[in-house]
Amino acid sequence: MTRFSLTGEVSSDDLAVIRPVLTQMLGPAAASETSGGLHVEGVMDGEDAREVNRRLLSALRRAEKRTRLRAEWSGGGHIHRFFDYVPKSTRAAPPDSHSDDE
Repeated sequence: MTRFSLTGEVSSDDLAVIRPVLTQMLGPAAASETSGGLHVEGVMDGEDAREVNRRLLSALRRAEKRTRLRAEWSGGGHIHRFFDYVPKSTRAAPPDSHSDDE
């Protein structure tokens, strides 16, 4: 199991509906308002970045179907970028980044 740190942007037709899902999955200080939606930060454990991204976006879309997620997951020595369910890029994490492997 790897610990992944998330930095991302969430947009939705109903932010009030998805905010409790974000709080449940990422913690109370996970989301802050932006002009385009919510800026989110948090930590999730999983087998790989694709799995944690899918788990989070699926939960958000169960609450509000029209929800979009631009996410950057750092863990396991790599940084993985996604737009919704689609992986966009993977690169090695800088040596001084704080990713926790468990």
